[in-house]
Amino acid sequence: MQTGILISLAGYFLLMIAIGIYAWRKSTSDSAGYLLAGRNLHPAVAALSAGASDMSGWLLLGLPGALYAAGLVEAWIGIGLFVGALVNWWVVAPRLRKQTEELGNALTIPQFLANRFPERATALRLVAAIIIVAFFAVYTAAGMVGGGKLFETSFASLFGDVGISDYMLGIWITAGVVLAYTMVGGFLAVSLTDFVQGCIMVVALVLMPAVVIWGGKDIGGLGELSAIPDVLSQIGPAYLNLFTGLTFIGFLSAVTWGLGYFGQPHIIVRFMAIRSVADVKIARRIGMSWMGVALLGAIGVGIAGRAYAEANALIVEDPETIFIILANLLFHPLITGFLLAALLAAIMSTISSQLLVASSSLTEDFYRLLLRKDASERETVNIGRLCVLLVALMAIAIASNPDSQVLGLVSNAWAGFGAAFGPLIILSLTWDKMTGNGALAGLIVGAATVTAWISLGWNAQFMGGGGVYEIIPGFIAAWIAIVAVSRLTKQREIV
Repeated sequence: MQTGILISLAGYFLLMIAIGIYAWRKSTSDSAGYLLAGRNLHPAVAALSAGASDMSGWLLLGLPGALYAAGLVEAWIGIGLFVGALVNWWVVAPRLRKQTEELGNALTIPQFLANRFPERATALRLVAAIIIVAFFAVYTAAGMVGGGKLFETSFASLFGDVGISDYMLGIWITAGVVLAYTMVGGFLAVSLTDFVQGCIMVVALVLMPAVVIWGGKDIGGLGELSAIPDVLSQIGPAYLNLFTGLTFIGFLSAVTWGLGYFGQPHIIVRFMAIRSVADVKIARRIGMSWMGVALLGAIGVGIAGRAYAEANALIVEDPETIFIILANLLFHPLITGFLLAALLAAIMSTISSQLLVASSSLTEDFYRLLLRKDASERETVNIGRLCVLLVALMAIAIASNPDSQVLGLVSNAWAGFGAAFGPLIILSLTWDKMTGNGALAGLIVGAATVTAWISLGWNAQFMGGGGVYEIIPGFIAAWIAIVAVSRLTKQREIV
């Protein structure tokens, strides 16, 4: 069994590193190539790269775990995300692709904001970069936690006692492989590996629930789809009800996850890199089809996994590990290795994207802006690689707590970006009366509101505990701040 798993995983790791080397030879000679792949991404690569970097380990760990524990009501998170992603492709993608190139060929979101509002250029770049690095450290930590849980559950016996916990060893291995291809190959490596990883993820998410449902009684399978309600009736009739136990606040908190899409730098940067504005429509169709299948698969893993556990009296201590448990129980070792590689793909695709975007902000919006304005292209690329390492080490420190929950860390970082950048990006692309002071106010108010909401505990268990997801007050407060300050400062300019 160990040999089969290792063969699959070794093949996956070698493929990722080979892609990194290919990208290094092709597009890392200057900062535009290293940070944005020369704005020449194929629409299919851009679409799956955006999807894979978006979904991360929460798609195979956090969302199935939430459904496993609480039932179908948790699917509202996926519904909100799907709608938000679709609107993001419609509203933001074509405008951002066009305007970032027209306004000074910006390579990062802070650069675009500075070019869009030159009167507050330096302040916008610095504040935006600080927010990006801070929240990405938390977001990247969520991926590291996923890698630690995967290793702790499945891989520990493969390596034996190496002097540190299985959880921390998993974090270091995950980080090491991601750093290998991200530092070497830059944005093109991240995007191409995301494409491959997205394909692996969607196959795994279709395969696993199908095997659980139709795999046959000899492996403890359910035999047919109609068996799921019968088995889950032992838990209660509300388990498969999309509405039972759902309060208005809980519903609002779940579906408003979709608001976060407009402000996720690691997602919208794909819009900046796509080959042309005309390719956005093709990418949108590919990306949304992929996302629909992936979300349905994740829901299927959670629900079918709970049915399998009930039918076979299986004890699952951590619901977020149900995908890993089923992979180990139901499949041939070579397939198990592929499924675990799919989970690593989900984790690594997001980590690499986040590391690169955070690195680009540190490089372009700190180092090049404040320390070395005349830095050469080669120097900038090398500093970018060092910044990737720096952010990774910050994330490892945050993820070192083995009790961390993937979905919890993701929800906090997602809300932070969504509130700080969401209203800012939408209005900067669609409202010509917005001012630099308004943009700066939206950034600060959105991030501060989310941070305060989390610190005060007002978001606690928002799906069932009555708390409000922090993105709601953060998004609203940032939007109001942008509009109010822009109108006020515009009037002063006229006077």
